Amino acid sequence: MYALILAGGGGTRLWPKSKNKSPKQFLPLFFENQTLTQLTFERFQRMVSPDRIYCVTVSEDYKNEIIKEIPEFVKENIIVEPARRETGPAHALGAWVIQKIDPDAVIVTEAADRLVKPVGRYLEVLEACAQIAYEDKKLVALGVPPLYPHTGLGHIKKGEKYKQVKDIKFFELEKFVEKPELELAKKYTDSKEYYWNAGEFVWRADSLLSEIKTHVPEIYENLLRIKDVKNISQIYEDMPVVSIDVGVAEKSKNFVVVHGDFSWTDVGDWKEVWENSKKDNDGNVIITGDEPGGEVINIDTTDAIIHSDGRLIAAIDVDNLIIIDTKEALLVCPKSHAQSVKKIVELLKEKNRKDLL
Repeated sequence: MYALILAGGGGTRLWPKSKNKSPKQFLPLFFENQTLTQLTFERFQRMVSPDRIYCVTVSEDYKNEIIKEIPEFVKENIIVEPARRETGPAHALGAWVIQKIDPDAVIVTEAADRLVKPVGRYLEVLEACAQIAYEDKKLVALGVPPLYPHTGLGHIKKGEKYKQVKDIKFFELEKFVEKPELELAKKYTDSKEYYWNAGEFVWRADSLLSEIKTHVPEIYENLLRIKDVKNISQIYEDMPVVSIDVGVAEKSKNFVVVHGDFSWTDVGDWKEVWENSKKDNDGNVIITGDEPGGEVINIDTTDAIIHSDGRLIAAIDVDNLIIIDTKEALLVCPKSHAQSVKKIVELLKEKNRKDLL
């Protein structure tokens, strides 16, 4: 078994705190002063030795940040993509490198921005997935029973029961579904036939590469040109921009889905941060940032998340708000519109406001 962490995301829905130079996976904002990347590494370290934990990221700066946060991370195991090409090439490159070391490798993949508990049960499920991936040469997708209608996550429709390992259930995977509109998400949740697509997979390296060769040959052909991971810049310019979901998952007939019976969240927006953070007696999450002077005064304010980075924020009689203050920008929106923060980032890109991205 090997673990592969993807740590290249920009975390646009956690703007303005999460930006290109300091994306959400490297921010010690939320969980006992640990970053999400540190938490991910610690989970995997309970399952495999550090020399079997790899990471794909998108810049030397990100690599240096990972080494700074996790000194025990084997430097040679951090692979830097020379250009952002979505998750398809990232998964493929990780599998390519690991298979060169171990042709029988089974890879557990996880993005660096997830929270799970209890960790022990999560790891039990992953080990069962590894057994199915190794013995049956199946690609295994992690399915999470939906807690509520979620428009920010893709979904997986399960089919007939495939197999059971101890008390862990696997099902045929009927189809992957893109992020649904709210009414459709409600139907999926009520039907009990759909999982949230966690975007986490377990597969043999050779099984994944075979599927990539079949469904995204442009990626595979470029992998064949790679002789040394230190010299892939020119090759990577020719890589297609495609997610692993669109490139492989939605086309392959070799997938099964595991029933993930544990608490899981993609820390994808400020509402999720609020959900998973310690609250005061009024349901508020208060975060003071790195700058001195950060202070929050609340009067009759409930169920809000307020981040102050060097200034006093006073909130009176407002509920269910997101208030994120940084030196560069102030964000205010209702928690129910947390996913829409990405639209602000898209607008700033259109205006070429690199100073705010």
